[in-house]
Amino acid sequence: MKADENSIILHQYAISTFSEKVRVLLGIKGLTWFACDQPVIMPKPNLTPLTGGYRKIPVMQIGADIYCDTRAIFHELERRFPSTERNLSLGLGLTLSFWADRTLFPQIVTIVFGAGVFPADDAFIKDRGTLIGQPFDPLAMTAAVPQALTQLRAHLNGLERLLADGGPFLAGERPSLADAAVFHNFNFLRLGFPHGHPLMQTFPKLGAWEERVRAIGHGRRAEIGGDQALDIARDAQSVESISRDPDDPMGFEPGDSIRVAADDYGKDQVVGELISSSADHVALRRRHERVGDVVVHFPRAGFVVDRL
Repeated sequence: MKADENSIILHQYAISTFSEKVRVLLGIKGLTWFACDQPVIMPKPNLTPLTGGYRKIPVMQIGADIYCDTRAIFHELERRFPSTERNLSLGLGLTLSFWADRTLFPQIVTIVFGAGVFPADDAFIKDRGTLIGQPFDPLAMTAAVPQALTQLRAHLNGLERLLADGGPFLAGERPSLADAAVFHNFNFLRLGFPHGHPLMQTFPKLGAWEERVRAIGHGRRAEIGGDQALDIARDAQSVESISRDPDDPMGFEPGDSIRVAADDYGKDQVVGELISSSADHVALRRRHERVGDVVVHFPRAGFVVDRL
């Protein structure tokens, strides 16, 4: 199987929890995709020519269109491969995704690293400190574990009740974006506690749901090298159309020079020419000598967009 400009290429690495979120969605949709493994820490020479400096994983590439952040990836996969109940699936999935990433995941990071069960060498610790903009100290997390467990327990109790009154999956009888949006947290917890964290034993319905989602798998996966992915971007053209959002509170117009950066961590700015925007997304064109013109897509929620 050979990748081309229409192939889904996921720039990822195996232990990336946010990559797992997308891998599960690819499994739910039964899609064929190509994994382009990237380094866990900087530098990432086969990624930054595509993104213009954005360093977080995963990034999805289809031809010369580059989708940063799982919310943008979710939105595009749903646009190209819609679910039966598209609005419900996308709306619930994007809403749960923001909550799961910014509420559940920080607690689980504290629990995993604070327990000292996840290997973190000096290079990893330094890199993650640069990423979050403050020291990354697993030892300091140890004291915060009881509080993190208290918070996580409260949120898991809500999910347990949701499953008690609903179907086998978070949105009912069929797996959806909602399940992918939440599951990756439990996958990361198992990286630290392969046999399950004791806390999970108190949530049997959630444990059974985790097993059902894990059994879905990741779709049909193949591998691709970084140079080949860059060549595909170089030889392709973006399919994004120029469009204006008439209700944009910032009043952006196609052709504006803009910069985009995450509002939480990994705040590397990406600069380019605005191509399109909406309530959900912003897309900008930029050029790199290795790949030529590419269009980089970001979600609006969680990102700051400014004119230059």
